[in-house]
Amino acid sequence: YTKMYLKYLIDSRWFKQWKKYVGFDSWDLYNVGEHNLYPGPIDNSGLFSDHKSQTLKEHLIDELDYVLVPTEAWNKLVSWYGCLDGQKPIIRKVVEHGMFVKHCKVEVYLLELNLCDNDNIDKVVTRHFSKADTIDTIEKEMRSLFDIPSEKETRLWNKYMSNTYEQLNKLDSTVQDAGLFQGQVLVIEKKNEDGTWPRQTCHSKSSTSTSRNYTTSPKLSSNSSATISSTITNGDSNINSGYILGSYNSYSSSYSYRESSAQEGLCGLSNLGNTCFMNSALQCLSNTPPLTEYFLEDRYEAEINRENPLGMRGEIAEAYADLVKQMWLSRSSYVAPRTFKTQVGRFAPQFSGYQQQDSQELLAFLLDGLHEDLNRVKKKPYLALRDAEGRPDEIVAKEAWANHRLRNDSIIVDIFHGLFKSTLVCPECSKVSVTFDPFCYLTLPLPMKKDRTMEVFLVRTDPQFRPMQYRVVVPKMGAVADLCSALAKLSGVPSENMVVADVYNHRFHKIYKRDDGLNHILEKDDIFVLEEDSEKMNLPVYFRERHAKHSGGSSGTMLFGQPLLITVQRHNLTVDTLYERVLERIGLVLFFCWSISILHQFCHCNFVSPQAYDKHESMLHAQKKKTTVALRECIELFTTMETLGEHDPWYCPTCKKHQQATKKFDLWSLPRILVVHLKRFSYNRCWRDKLDTVVDFPIRDLNMSEFVCDPKADPYVYDLIAVSNHYGGMGGGHYTAYGKNKMDGKWYYFDDSSVSSSTEDQIVTKAAYVLFYQRRDADTPSKSTPSASLGGAPETLDDHMDTN
Repeated sequence: YTKMYLKYLIDSRWFKQWKKYVGFDSWDLYNVGEHNLYPGPIDNSGLFSDHKSQTLKEHLIDELDYVLVPTEAWNKLVSWYGCLDGQKPIIRKVVEHGMFVKHCKVEVYLLELNLCDNDNIDKVVTRHFSKADTIDTIEKEMRSLFDIPSEKETRLWNKYMSNTYEQLNKLDSTVQDAGLFQGQVLVIEKKNEDGTWPRQTCHSKSSTSTSRNYTTSPKLSSNSSATISSTITNGDSNINSGYILGSYNSYSSSYSYRESSAQEGLCGLSNLGNTCFMNSALQCLSNTPPLTEYFLEDRYEAEINRENPLGMRGEIAEAYADLVKQMWLSRSSYVAPRTFKTQVGRFAPQFSGYQQQDSQELLAFLLDGLHEDLNRVKKKPYLALRDAEGRPDEIVAKEAWANHRLRNDSIIVDIFHGLFKSTLVCPECSKVSVTFDPFCYLTLPLPMKKDRTMEVFLVRTDPQFRPMQYRVVVPKMGAVADLCSALAKLSGVPSENMVVADVYNHRFHKIYKRDDGLNHILEKDDIFVLEEDSEKMNLPVYFRERHAKHSGGSSGTMLFGQPLLITVQRHNLTVDTLYERVLERIGLVLFFCWSISILHQFCHCNFVSPQAYDKHESMLHAQKKKTTVALRECIELFTTMETLGEHDPWYCPTCKKHQQATKKFDLWSLPRILVVHLKRFSYNRCWRDKLDTVVDFPIRDLNMSEFVCDPKADPYVYDLIAVSNHYGGMGGGHYTAYGKNKMDGKWYYFDDSSVSSSTEDQIVTKAAYVLFYQRRDADTPSKSTPSASLGGAPETLDDHMDTN
């Protein structure tokens, strides 16, 4: 890799401080060279979860948590400011992703592999590798780690569950092509002096063959490896050893651990490294009976469309079919879906890494990919779009659906597609435009929280008052003035005497104006509200420790502790008076915090020592209980008329110009399987949020008929069959799933490789993210019984959704 393919990570807060210091942005030009803005050595402490090993925190976000700079920029910054003592540069490669749609992406998170020597397999050494590294690179690293002479012949093995092994033959394959996953165990084996291999010798001594505890996919290509399982008895211990023989096809098959007592479909999915989002979506699809039966009965084979330019040559459909068969036919306890993940990553590079993703986004890609791979239409005709032009809705809807089926005809359309009615009205000429559009899932908005809770520190001008932490409730999209007003009610300090500052790296990182939006203040920011005297002058005070030398090679000072704001007379100010005023303010700090250990702590951390402040009673109050909304409210919000935004206008064909028209969505027809996506996440460059509102949705008898505007539509009554859950906040967390097994009609909880029984009263939680409903057809009676219902079987949506 040349310099142009390397990037360096820098903590975004240090980088923003540097931009202010040098006047990088035009609005900061008046600050150029100001001593108090000097950023100091490059400090990436905020990016580390462990400062000793300098392991990156999980789920860091580009530009929000860090910035990426090229080698030349990094070298310049280091020559000017140096690095914090003991910190190593965070260097990452730019890696090409994808097969047909290729793009380059900086690989922020490296793949963690566990390496061991076959002679001492219990001694494991952890190392990190790029997906662009080759198997040969890993082998050389292992030779160095385990002191293996260069003339000694070796070979590498993947080690799976129990003692199942797979040889890595192609040393020029990349880590990505080889399908290695997070935490994968690799074993290096040295050739014996007599020319044999230890594993070959071990296998030849096996006397009996056992049942195939480890299986590959039911349908394997001619390049795939075969699995041989045997039992080796050594004293009282039985060791199941599988050997993968034959060629290695760049990426490996999935593996499953079998327990003969397992119920069909109750198969977990191993977490390959932040792949719980994928596992959650797959479990929901696996528990969708019409789709699973389609693949188990091999009906997909006759419908694979390898010529579709929008498809993936049938490879996604085949990879998914193999996985479904393992989950349902092998009676396995769990499988590792490595082949499937590798295939998805080839066609959708955004899913190729090991960073946490979104289960709904994976689901959307997979449904679209399966549709195009299985599209029965070999050549899509060109069809001109027509507006309703006053024609009856029934005629326009029938025409729109027929046109859709002329270009899109697959099992996915059969099962998942419905029809929207979209109505636009021009505010100037009252032109009405009605169109009908297909959909694969409903994305429903949630009623937004209007308030947010913030924790801040108040520092009084009177040095007798220690800093105090408050918890205040402010408008979510409010301004800094709203924060001051809320704090004034709790503290008694006039809001007009407050200065709000973000403290970072032991300095005032930003002084906020009263009209600045609160959306610029993140949860992780240390916000200080400082009382000021309008009749006096405010001076910032920083604490510096003198160092003989820092990493830049010259002597200097380093900031520590938290900065202060002192008020002094505007006139007749002397140096002695200034010192007295500073000493008054830091007297309490000296008493409580001035020790070598605390000083060292302050030098390396950006948090406030609990010893240095008091907590207001507002901090002791429990957070406001989360409200519950009915699914009905989300549907009504989705179908509410809205006015298009200034940046999203509609072109009116009558006025011949763009207009901010009113727009309304209605449901015209619904599919056999209704997928409901609850829009819990909202974010922009300055704000991230997840709505933890509990949405009360029915387990059975979801009656959607009243929301369907087709007057001739049949009843639409649905029963829940699966739920994708998300626990945690934005950018991270954990995904699981609930699924109703089609064989016994019971509910189960899927948490990666773990599968456990569940009950209906556990399903409705604030974690519910994507809901799967199956339509109860008139000729297909429900398997559920009244006794299993939550409060019986309600007749309408209202009966089940009363939140009072």
